[in-house]
Amino acid sequence: MSELTDSLVEYPCEFPLKIFGLQQAGFAQAVLEVVNKHDPGYVASSMEMRTSKNARYVSLTCTVRATSREQLDALYQDLCDHPLIVMVL
Repeated sequence: MSELTDSLVEYPCEFPLKIFGLQQAGFAQAVLEVVNKHDPGYVASSMEMRTSKNARYVSLTCTVRATSREQLDALYQDLCDHPLIVMVL
Protein backbone atom coordinates (compact mmCIF):
# COMPACT_ATOMS: atom_id res chain seq x y z
CA MET A 1 0.00 0.00 0.00
CA SER A 2 1.41 3.31 -0.99
CA GLU A 3 -0.91 5.55 0.98
CA LEU A 4 -2.56 5.42 4.39
CA THR A 5 -5.91 5.82 2.67
CA ASP A 6 -5.57 2.49 0.85
CA SER A 7 -8.01 -0.07 2.18
CA LEU A 8 -8.03 -3.84 2.31
CA VAL A 9 -11.83 -3.70 2.18
CA GLU A 10 -13.69 -3.33 -1.10
CA TYR A 11 -16.99 -1.46 -0.81
CA PRO A 12 -19.82 -2.22 -0.78
CA CYS A 13 -19.49 -5.35 1.35
CA GLU A 14 -20.96 -7.26 4.27
CA PHE A 15 -18.98 -6.27 7.38
CA PRO A 16 -19.40 -8.04 10.75
CA LEU A 17 -19.16 -6.05 13.99
CA LYS A 18 -19.03 -7.64 17.42
CA ILE A 19 -20.51 -5.42 20.13
CA PHE A 20 -20.11 -6.17 23.85
CA GLY A 21 -22.03 -4.86 26.84
CA LEU A 22 -23.40 -5.78 30.24
CA GLN A 23 -26.43 -8.05 30.24
CA GLN A 24 -29.28 -5.57 30.78
CA ALA A 25 -32.68 -4.70 29.44
CA GLY A 26 -32.57 -2.51 26.37
CA PHE A 27 -29.01 -3.34 25.30
CA ALA A 28 -29.92 -5.09 22.04
CA GLN A 29 -32.48 -2.40 21.18
CA ALA A 30 -29.92 0.36 21.80
CA VAL A 31 -27.41 -1.37 19.51
CA LEU A 32 -30.08 -1.88 16.86
CA GLU A 33 -30.97 1.82 16.89
CA VAL A 34 -27.35 2.85 16.33
CA VAL A 35 -26.82 0.25 13.59
CA ASN A 36 -30.05 1.24 11.81
CA LYS A 37 -28.94 4.89 11.81
CA HIS A 38 -25.94 3.94 9.65
CA ASP A 39 -27.43 0.98 7.77
CA PRO A 40 -31.18 1.60 7.36
CA GLY A 41 -31.60 -1.73 5.57
CA TYR A 42 -30.21 -3.74 8.49
CA VAL A 43 -32.51 -6.63 9.45
CA ALA A 44 -32.85 -7.00 13.22
CA SER A 45 -33.45 -10.74 12.99
CA SER A 46 -29.92 -11.20 11.59
CA MET A 47 -28.40 -10.02 14.90
CA GLU A 48 -26.61 -12.87 16.68
CA MET A 49 -26.54 -12.83 20.49
CA ARG A 50 -24.32 -14.75 22.91
CA THR A 51 -24.09 -14.43 26.66
CA SER A 52 -20.94 -14.90 28.68
CA LYS A 53 -20.38 -17.99 30.83
CA ASN A 54 -21.69 -16.23 33.95
CA ALA A 55 -24.38 -14.32 32.00
CA ARG A 56 -22.93 -10.98 33.08
CA TYR A 57 -22.04 -9.84 29.56
CA VAL A 58 -23.63 -10.20 26.16
CA SER A 59 -22.09 -9.98 22.71
CA LEU A 60 -24.02 -9.07 19.61
CA THR A 61 -22.77 -9.74 16.11
CA CYS A 62 -24.23 -7.39 13.52
CA THR A 63 -23.24 -7.84 9.90
CA VAL A 64 -23.88 -4.50 8.23
CA ARG A 65 -23.87 -3.48 4.58
CA ALA A 66 -20.79 -1.25 4.46
CA THR A 67 -20.79 1.25 1.63
CA SER A 68 -17.70 3.29 2.59
CA ARG A 69 -14.96 3.65 5.15
CA GLU A 70 -16.60 6.87 6.34
CA GLN A 71 -19.84 4.99 7.06
CA LEU A 72 -17.98 2.31 9.06
CA ASP A 73 -15.94 4.90 10.97
CA ALA A 74 -19.09 6.83 11.93
CA LEU A 75 -20.91 3.64 12.96
CA TYR A 76 -17.96 2.45 15.03
CA GLN A 77 -17.66 5.86 16.73
CA ASP A 78 -21.38 6.01 17.58
CA LEU A 79 -21.24 2.49 19.01
CA CYS A 80 -18.13 3.26 21.09
CA ASP A 81 -19.71 6.47 22.40
CA HIS A 82 -22.89 4.72 23.58
CA PRO A 83 -23.02 4.36 27.39
CA LEU A 84 -24.35 0.77 27.33
CA ILE A 85 -21.59 -0.51 25.04
CA VAL A 86 -18.35 -1.71 26.60
CA MET A 87 -16.37 -2.65 23.48
CA VAL A 88 -16.69 -2.95 19.69
CA LEU A 89 -14.56 -5.20 17.48
